[in-house]
Amino acid sequence: MQTGRRLPVTFVRGRGCLLYDDSGREYLDLVAGIAVNLLGHSHPDVVAAVSRQSAELIHTSNLYFTQPQVDLARRLVELSFPSRVFFCNSGAEANEAAIKLARKWGTKNRDGAFEMITTAGSFHGRTLATIAAGGQHKYSDPFRPLPDGFVHVAYNDAEAIQAATTDKTVAVMLEPVMGEIGVIPAAPGYLRQVRDWCDKQNLLLILDEVQTGLGRTGRWFAHQHAGITPDVMTLAKGLGGGLPIGACLANQRADVFEPGDHGSTFGGNPLACSVASAVLHVIERDGLVGHAAEMGELLESSLGDLGAKDVRGVGLMQAFEFEDAKAKPFQQACLDGGLIVNAVDDHSVRLVPPLIITAEQIDRAHSVMRKAAG
Repeated sequence: MQTGRRLPVTFVRGRGCLLYDDSGREYLDLVAGIAVNLLGHSHPDVVAAVSRQSAELIHTSNLYFTQPQVDLARRLVELSFPSRVFFCNSGAEANEAAIKLARKWGTKNRDGAFEMITTAGSFHGRTLATIAAGGQHKYSDPFRPLPDGFVHVAYNDAEAIQAATTDKTVAVMLEPVMGEIGVIPAAPGYLRQVRDWCDKQNLLLILDEVQTGLGRTGRWFAHQHAGITPDVMTLAKGLGGGLPIGACLANQRADVFEPGDHGSTFGGNPLACSVASAVLHVIERDGLVGHAAEMGELLESSLGDLGAKDVRGVGLMQAFEFEDAKAKPFQQACLDGGLIVNAVDDHSVRLVPPLIITAEQIDRAHSVMRKAAG
């Protein structure tokens, strides 16, 4: 099905931050499968985990326990906050779980409250509920009527959240950095204000860390920059090192699911969980969270001479915006020059490279981008 517009290149092999097409040409990858390949392509530890686990046990369903799932859940809790974990296969599924969790929590704790305050222009997935939550008309309008229960306010406006809160409100759901729309970081103090408001009003705070989590912003989780902790957090993308896996973490206050409330046939299978544990191990062993912070500063500083009207981002999650509608021609010019970037719309370009990127590779990328920018 034609669900997207592909660029005119076919990749057949990858290693680290490099990709190779079917004619053998090399490309430097600053997109990483849309913020998925935290360790780059075909990382030896990921390959070893796939080989080892696939030779032992790939899938059993969640009717039983498996050790890789237990190990991964324990490690995620150790890295984040005291919580329970539900495993699924994608960020959209993780956010669906969070939405269902919030609705049940509202039934039990807020007299049936079900509305969630989200932000206009956010992105939480492609299911009906998650496009309704996101509030981007280009994704939602063709599929109306949408599930109700979502109230959209401007991002970085805590007062708008306060004004939108009613006795029907059950939760606030945010991205710590808005990713798909072009990397919009939370303003200083914004997440703290929202956390305090949720505490005051007895609301759940749900943070979608699908794109920002696991070192991408220079901290294990982007909300740690603000010194807060959510009630519910969703993860996916980089967690599996290229394999599909998502997770929804809920603290004790929000942990209201009971047997039969939710589920996933493939979620948390031994193969995906073993690989995810290997990804977390390498990030910690190789100091990639700190490396992402350092390389992020270098990458951001290299973007100032491209003729963009705005450069923004956190860690290795950066974007720049042109005054004119030149992002897509710029993307193609970069591709022609052996560099992969992501034009998120006509004006903005997103860069989310693997966490293993080097200073030399950033210099190489900068040279190509300067030429592409004219």
